[in-house]
Amino acid sequence: MSDETDIFRRQGFAGQIGVGDAPALVVIDFQVGFTDPAQFGGGNIDHAIAGTVGLLALARARSWPVVHTRVVYADDGSDCGGFTRKVPALRGLTETSPWSQIVETVAPHPGELVLRKRNASAFFGTELAGWLIGRRIDTLFVAGCTTSGCVRATVVDSCSHNLRTIVVTDCVGDRAIGPHEASLFDMKQKYADLMSLAEIEAGST
Repeated sequence: MSDETDIFRRQGFAGQIGVGDAPALVVIDFQVGFTDPAQFGGGNIDHAIAGTVGLLALARARSWPVVHTRVVYADDGSDCGGFTRKVPALRGLTETSPWSQIVETVAPHPGELVLRKRNASAFFGTELAGWLIGRRIDTLFVAGCTTSGCVRATVVDSCSHNLRTIVVTDCVGDRAIGPHEASLFDMKQKYADLMSLAEIEAGST
């Protein structure tokens, strides 16, 4: 990877964004179905969920606004689209399906926003951008799964909305480690800073 890293460095990628004055946390799609390799899980997703328990505790202690997302489709499939054409099994993530429920250990607390989404990005077709703007948020910490899918799509859109975007490395996971690592590398070069939970805890925000 050294040659690839060198060319990015020489071309001026991977600048530091830093943490602003008004952070929020978004937790992407930690649903029961993503804990089961027979459904949508595998890889290091369980490890990322365990890490997010501590991240949520930190966010709540610091009074950061918190958003959780769920992939949810209508029982009759009337709102399905391109995402489900590519991954038809997603159609089973209906409102009442046990697979679509948020994992209990990272379940929302009262006052935290829960967004239902039908596409990869937490911004696309949801009220997330307006909700963040209304709270004058300037920094978005991102946890969730999968790193190469919905996390990456959310990070790109967060950057496009001019938010300081921080991927919490031990709180994101993927069903395969190769795409996870490649996506972290790519996001660090172009769209976000990477920070561990310990690094965030050591900060003053």
